[in-house]
Amino acid sequence: MNRLKLYAQLVRLDKPIGTLLLLWPTLIAIWLASDGHPDWSLTAIFIVGTFLMRSAGCAINDYADRDFDKHVKRTVNRPLTSGKIKSWEALMVAGVLALISFALILPFNALTRQLSIAAVVIAASYPYFKRFFAIPQAYLGIAFGFGIPMGFAAVQGSVPAAAWLLLVANVFWAVAYDTEYAMVDRDDDIKLGMKTSAITFGRQDVLAVMICYAVALLIIWGVGWHCGLRLWFSLGMLVAVGFALYHYTLIRERDRMRCFAAFRNNNWLGAAIFAGVALDYALR
Repeated sequence: MNRLKLYAQLVRLDKPIGTLLLLWPTLIAIWLASDGHPDWSLTAIFIVGTFLMRSAGCAINDYADRDFDKHVKRTVNRPLTSGKIKSWEALMVAGVLALISFALILPFNALTRQLSIAAVVIAASYPYFKRFFAIPQAYLGIAFGFGIPMGFAAVQGSVPAAAWLLLVANVFWAVAYDTEYAMVDRDDDIKLGMKTSAITFGRQDVLAVMICYAVALLIIWGVGWHCGLRLWFSLGMLVAVGFALYHYTLIRERDRMRCFAAFRNNNWLGAAIFAGVALDYALR
């Protein structure tokens, strides 16, 4: 039982924010792809798959960073870093979760299955981008947003331009929220020689975050408008803009805990966009 508790900590069952940040873009894509009438069994499979893949990604991330996390205050007590579980256990957990996730989408078309393989490769390779890529958060945005083309592929059997635009928007959104997250660990990351957007942007970090929010929200607004969404979607987008502006008040002084609060608040930003999409379709 104690081992299961450690595995639960490894995959961040107590910290669902990561799952939610993957889930909102995926649900938005499914609603747009299905013109507001999603198949509920398909939606349930994507929700469960999102949870499983985020959990697998956490295990892989901890395996990749096991020698770095012991030098970072926030991560020093993680199960793998602290030696409570072994490296092979983290890989086993990640592998089992990824296999279950893949099994869930076997009934879908070939394109969806092919995209799922790409998603696994991207998710597994992300932790290593922090070694050399100046803005690994952009790669994270691809990993966190790959449910978008998969959702369109599962519903429509193809991936239209709107889906790729939403993926681009998700990259900018991820750079925004994960820069806020990286601002928390900036001092430790500099000592360790890690690459993060917070380090790359330097004193322009706050400006960069706000620009990324602006680009992401403008793209999403444009895609929604192109898909025929109007009043309720626009209201949802305005609420999301309000959350982004609120984040500015949290991060402008670069206080570690307020930056972390801004990162966590992105759940509500994503929820506002999805609510706008869902309500616009439902109230037609």
